[in-house]
Amino acid sequence: MAAKTKSKTSPKKRAAHKSASAKKSKKRKTAKKAKKRAASMREKDPRGGLTAAGRKAFAKKQGAHLKPGVTKKESDMTPQEMRRKGSWAVRFYGRKQLPPLVDARGRPTRHALSAHAWGEPVPKTVTAARRIAAKGERLLARYKRARQKASA
Repeated sequence: MAAKTKSKTSPKKRAAHKSASAKKSKKRKTAKKAKKRAASMREKDPRGGLTAAGRKAFAKKQGAHLKPGVTKKESDMTPQEMRRKGSWAVRFYGRKQLPPLVDARGRPTRHALSAHAWGEPVPKTVTAARRIAAKGERLLARYKRARQKASA
């Protein structure tokens, strides 16, 4: 049987090689994080909501079909659009306990920015958020009246 031979590299060279490979590994991890962050930035609209790429990525991951927010004027909306926007407004801003609308620096949170994606002003106060919820209630009532009128 052949005897095992020791490596001819010195301990210093081995340590240098290990640190070089660790640096490469760290660079790869940093590059992956940067790539993931860039993809995330393409998927989220900085003014609020998701971009078309974000909705597509969500559909791929979750299997759900997200539609963009309804930004039409009330007079131009179909009953289905009234229902969608009204449900969104009440769900997001009609809660008893609202999530924060601004962060520590006074910038609007993603929750508050979602209003922009739906064609509403970005709320900075609870009162402004409640106004959006009240508009949602009115849209839902208008949708119900339109549905009753159609069935009659």
